[in-house]
Amino acid sequence: MTGILDSVNQRTQLVGQNRLELLTFRLNRRQRYGINVFKVKEVLQCPKLTTMPNLHPLVKGIAHIRGQTISVIDMSLATGGRPIDDLDNCFVIISEFNRSIQGFLVSSVERIINMNWESILPPPQGAGRANYLTAVTEIDGELVEILDVEKILDEISPVNTDITGSVLEELIDSLPEIRRVLVADDSSVARKQVQRAIEAIGCECILVKDGKEAIIKLKEMAKEGSIYDQLALVISDIEMPEMDGYTLTAEIRNNPNLKDLHVILHTSLSGVFNQAMVERVGANAFIPKFNPDELGTAVKAAMPSKQ
Repeated sequence: MTGILDSVNQRTQLVGQNRLELLTFRLNRRQRYGINVFKVKEVLQCPKLTTMPNLHPLVKGIAHIRGQTISVIDMSLATGGRPIDDLDNCFVIISEFNRSIQGFLVSSVERIINMNWESILPPPQGAGRANYLTAVTEIDGELVEILDVEKILDEISPVNTDITGSVLEELIDSLPEIRRVLVADDSSVARKQVQRAIEAIGCECILVKDGKEAIIKLKEMAKEGSIYDQLALVISDIEMPEMDGYTLTAEIRNNPNLKDLHVILHTSLSGVFNQAMVERVGANAFIPKFNPDELGTAVKAAMPSKQ
């Protein structure tokens, strides 16, 4: 397992080609799961865990790893399964989401698989545990589920979506006439977080679940008249089924009716390669999730000033 992520930094060329690499793992059940390699910092045999008073029930314990104290979340328990108890034979995936580092306790870790986002599909309607999924795919004839990690983290430590009073007052006072914002994100929790922050400053949100749905919606709007008279900007996640945020941005830039739209990439992905990719695909800004003040200020900066 020590070498499974050695070449992660060499994989950044996949970004912008509507491709990703999934690290697959299993929980107590036979079901396979996947997590984007770009969100993984390290995989290791489960270290000694320390229990502490008042830990959230989904947190198995605290681990001291490379000078950091990290909460380790039982991913089986978090998704409605039974707890993972065989700690001597399980693994911890150290990941970075939304500016925080945490560990995910899993039963086993398998391999990294190169995928095209077009093969990553939204979860089927009515699936029993679909509320914890952002996407599904098929690998070797077997269903692989991609979990809504943002939903799990929000249940453990809810994100503050309120814009600071002084910032809010300044933003509301200076907004222009056109205030509609298209928000593309595959996580229902993330969409609601963005919607709450954006509507608080007086903007109207159009919500879509992925890049493909976003580009279809934008093209439909452009047929009705100038897109710039209807929409102020686009806020897009990067990781989304069928079409990622980088590809969505490139599609916007290549469409003569959309090419001047302001695009903000708003994502839980971290890493210096993101800034290079923002420039490569032509996005106007990149904001790590989730700081409502930063998001609100970026939205205001993208809008024309009042005349």
